[in-house]
Amino acid sequence: MVIGIDSHKETLAACAVDDVGRQEAAAEFPNSRAGHASLMDWALQLPGDHVFAIEGSGGFGRSLATHLAHHRQTVVEVPSRLTARERRRLRTPGKSDPGDVLAISRVALREDHLPQPASTGWSRSLRELVDYREQLVGERTRCANRLHADLIELSPGYQVGVKNLVSKRYLARTELLLADNSLTRAGLARRRLQALRRLDLEIAELKREITQMVEASGTNLTAITGISTLGAARILAEVGDVRRFASENHFASATGTAPVRASSGSVRRHRLNRGGNRRLNRAIHTVALVQAQIDPRGRAYVERRRTEGKSWREALRCLKRHLSNVIYRQLVKDGDRPT
Repeated sequence: MVIGIDSHKETLAACAVDDVGRQEAAAEFPNSRAGHASLMDWALQLPGDHVFAIEGSGGFGRSLATHLAHHRQTVVEVPSRLTARERRRLRTPGKSDPGDVLAISRVALREDHLPQPASTGWSRSLRELVDYREQLVGERTRCANRLHADLIELSPGYQVGVKNLVSKRYLARTELLLADNSLTRAGLARRRLQALRRLDLEIAELKREITQMVEASGTNLTAITGISTLGAARILAEVGDVRRFASENHFASATGTAPVRASSGSVRRHRLNRGGNRRLNRAIHTVALVQAQIDPRGRAYVERRRTEGKSWREALRCLKRHLSNVIYRQLVKDGDRPT
C-alpha cells in the first residue's frame, strides 16, 4: 500500500493506492504534530505493508517525514517534476490536491529508486549551520558594496589606500578615513563598518563550529583535491545518508551532473542537466574548476576530452560527472559516520 502525501503549510493531503494504482482511500489532515499522528494512524489501519511517499519532504513535509522515520516507517521523496508529468496522465482538467496526491502515489508505486528524505539528525544541523553562514556571507557582501558606494562620495580615490574591505588592515584604514567626517552619510558608513566587523566575527565562529562537525564526522572528503572543509560540509549536509542513493548513477542524477540524452535520428548527443540538487552541483563544480587548474590528473582529464573535440565547458562537465563518482565512492567508504 503506497500512501502519497502532498504537503502544504497548513494541510496534508493523503491518498492510498493498491499495487495496481487504484485509489483505496483519501483524507486530509492538519500539518501539525496532532495531524501527523492522525495521518499515520489512518494509514496503518489500511491493509498490507506501507510506503509513505511525500512531495516536499524537505519543506512543508519535513516534520512529517521526521515523525514517520522516528516510528520506523518507510518514507520516500517524490520529485515535483514527476508529479507534474503523472498529473497530465490523469486526464482531469485543472489542478487540485486530490489529483496531485493521486499522482504522487502512482509515481511512488511505479518508480523503483526514489530517494529517502535527507537525514534530519546530524546532517540537518550541519546544513543549518552552512546555510546560515552563507546567508551571513551574502549579507556581508551587500554591506561592503554599500560601504564602497559611500566611500566613493566621501573620500574619492580611497581605493589607493584601501584595496578591499576584507582584511583588518584595510578596515582600520577605512575607519581613519571616516573619523573626522561629520556628514550623515559618513555616520552611516561608520555603522556599516561596524556591521562588517560584527559579521566577520560571527562568520569566523560559524566556520569553527562547522570545521569541528566535519572533523568529528570522520570523513575523508577533504583528501580530494578541491574540497575544502566548507565544501565537505556542504556535501555532507546535502547528501545526508549516502545509502539513500542506490548507485553512482543515481547519485549523479541527484547532483545534476549526469548529462541528459538529447539524441534524434542519427544524431547522438547529450545536453546539460539543469536538474538535481543545485547546491551539490555547485560544490562539485568548484571541485572541478580547482582540479582543472591545479591538479595534474584533472588537467590531463580535461585535455584528453578536449582532444576528442569537446569544448572547455563540455570537458568540464565530463570532469564533474567523473568527480561525482569519486565523491560518491568516498562517502560510501567513509561508512558509518553520524547522521
